[in-house]
Amino acid sequence: MWHGRDPRRMHPVEVVHLEHDGRVLLVDETGKGPCLPKPGRVTLEGTIRLPTVDEVLAMGIPWDQVGRAQFDLSGQLVTVLKGYPNIAWPRHWALKDDLISDNSVHPVAREAIYRSVHRLVSKVMICNDANQVLMGRVERGHFRGYWTLPGGYMDHNEHPKTGCVRETKEELGLDIELTDDQPVVTQSVFTEEGISFVSFTYRAVWNGDLDTLTVQTEEIAEVQWFDLNEARTIAVSHFDREALQSI
Repeated sequence: MWHGRDPRRMHPVEVVHLEHDGRVLLVDETGKGPCLPKPGRVTLEGTIRLPTVDEVLAMGIPWDQVGRAQFDLSGQLVTVLKGYPNIAWPRHWALKDDLISDNSVHPVAREAIYRSVHRLVSKVMICNDANQVLMGRVERGHFRGYWTLPGGYMDHNEHPKTGCVRETKEELGLDIELTDDQPVVTQSVFTEEGISFVSFTYRAVWNGDLDTLTVQTEEIAEVQWFDLNEARTIAVSHFDREALQSI
């Protein structure tokens, strides 16, 4: 089955995202490939897209499925099977970074590449001498209304150690010093969109008074100390739960 009325933009309802060390298999409108994108191309010179299962089979490429995602693009639901090709490194395939700026590459292929990039999060477990951990009740984002550890998305070209220190300063007005260089690293895909999140959670010690904090109220509604067992119970983030279990 295919989506679309314009024959230049018709697209299968299920395709395969084969990637090997930064190289991606693309085909033309008839399923022949490999095809190469032209970064910066703004004109439509025929559609380049991800292949179907049958088209990969016709090319004799063995592969293992390692994931599955669904994209809803303008009301059209497309399934993308993520696969690893069991072949030598395909230097003649498209470089994944070249897909983004070529208008002839179908949006499904560009979306698959965009979603295959890890989202990086840096967090911190701030503990006191009473064996309590500091948590904030979130005002926005995925966990609005729930208690989480301080932290957030890392900036581009930012080390995770720097990221959690920066986020704690922004959210709580608190300058912290990390007590270790070995974070709890956790990775997970949470939705059918297939986006992978990776979290780096460090530790710090602070014995100050909560009244001295300058809380960014549009992001954090309130902060509170919790005993470790209670913190593990109320934590809704998979990353927070994994990190708290390490203490």
